[in-house]
Amino acid sequence: MTASGEPIEAAPVLSRISDYVGAHATRFPDREAVVAGARRLTYADLEALVTRCARALVAAGVEKGDRVALLGNATPEYLVVFLATASIGGIWMGLSPRYKIDEYRYLLGDARPSVVFSIREFEGRDYRADLDRLAGEFGCVRTWVDLDADGGFDDFLASGDGVPDAALTARRDAVGRFDPALVVYTSGSSGKPKGALLSHHGLCFGNAIQGRAFGVDVPRAVCPFPINHVACVGDTCCTTLIRGGTLVLLPRFDAGTVLDTIEAERINLWIGVPTMFILAADRPDFDARDLSSLRSVVWGGAAMPRDYIARYRRLGVRLVTLYGLTETTTDTTFTGPDASNDELAETVGRPCPEYPCRIVDEDGNTVPPGEQGEIQFKGDYVMLGYFNRPEATRDAFTPDGWLRSGDIGWFRPDGNLVFVSRKSEMFKSGGFNVYPREIEDVIEAHPDVALAGVIGVPDPLFREVGEAHVLRRPGSALTADEIAAWCRERLANYKVPKRFHVRDSLPMLPVGKIDKPALKREAANG
Repeated sequence: MTASGEPIEAAPVLSRISDYVGAHATRFPDREAVVAGARRLTYADLEALVTRCARALVAAGVEKGDRVALLGNATPEYLVVFLATASIGGIWMGLSPRYKIDEYRYLLGDARPSVVFSIREFEGRDYRADLDRLAGEFGCVRTWVDLDADGGFDDFLASGDGVPDAALTARRDAVGRFDPALVVYTSGSSGKPKGALLSHHGLCFGNAIQGRAFGVDVPRAVCPFPINHVACVGDTCCTTLIRGGTLVLLPRFDAGTVLDTIEAERINLWIGVPTMFILAADRPDFDARDLSSLRSVVWGGAAMPRDYIARYRRLGVRLVTLYGLTETTTDTTFTGPDASNDELAETVGRPCPEYPCRIVDEDGNTVPPGEQGEIQFKGDYVMLGYFNRPEATRDAFTPDGWLRSGDIGWFRPDGNLVFVSRKSEMFKSGGFNVYPREIEDVIEAHPDVALAGVIGVPDPLFREVGEAHVLRRPGSALTADEIAAWCRERLANYKVPKRFHVRDSLPMLPVGKIDKPALKREAANG
């Protein structure tokens, strides 16, 4: 249903994610497909660029299954290269501008792309020295494209103009629906990052269903996510593209810029993580903003504090919280159009009928509602596996084909799923299992708390104890003693963190989540 209660259908599921560009260019060539600052591309423009880029990739020797990487932000070039690569059977990957050279070295060494596109500079950082070093180390990269050079991307496009139509058509016809289109590297919080291979079908089918759950018939969506994250490529871009909507791309998240964009571009779909919505709502001019174009506000990745849910509820829009993994390709549970504030704060919604979901105990037995266990999903939309990691792929699935999420949750009697914590984040304190998310929920319910991150740290007596890092709201005088007392009133004693750090900032990942590995490094360094 839409925000007004009108039902919408899932969009058609085409064979390849890149097929939507040509289909929309035929139906409504003059509709805006991409907006980035002063640049505006219609679907006809986008189709022409994707086709030229696909020819150039063929001319550059990209074969089916080859990887093509892009270091940059959410710009039209990113979208064009992704769709062009996928259209000829290549596998696209994004590289964050925030990575350091050793992170690039690891990812390039693992994926071994044959073509790399890169910006030259971003926010004062010059990448050329790092790129020169990497070019000398990775002979697998046959072509480096400088996106910031005069004529850099245009010259690359022109290099394929001689590729015959028949050759391009043959390459595209050879791409099947279950061929990989995208490799997304997981965060690596519990080890080295692994590349999840996502298929055309997963991107098409999964995001067609997801678009239905968002409740906006023709999205006009703002995208401030990093391009190496599935929230950018899948949740925002593919979902909008499938429905023939308009993507308004931003190179980075800034709360004021996002609000400016919603007003100027009449955005109707805003997808983010709670941090983004909190930072926007905390701006002193938030209540004076014209956000009347919004129809749906969607968040995932963490719980939204109740008072912020109430603030966004006052906008009169549909509120949606959801849950999914990189490995599921798409989000898999969603709250409905009639979800209460309690459902939005306490659950991640219900699994879509198209996404079989179960909760199992440590022996693999399905548990009844109310009992905790591992969340598992099954279907041909989930990842094909981890790139070049057959053992990790095998371990990611049960013998009967269910994808292990590595997350703990339980079903309420009403069918809503309650997310508890990552299994890898769980720690044992005095023999008891402690789940950080449960504690974070309690801490974030305090009126002076914006966000909280809880980690397990070594302890000689209890083996591990909780350490809470608490982001106080602007102007708050919250103390560690106050929040400790708050927790003691609401949690069993073994769950109450033994250390509290009340802070004015927290280390954050580019996607807007708390960087818990960074918190653990801080703890290890005293």
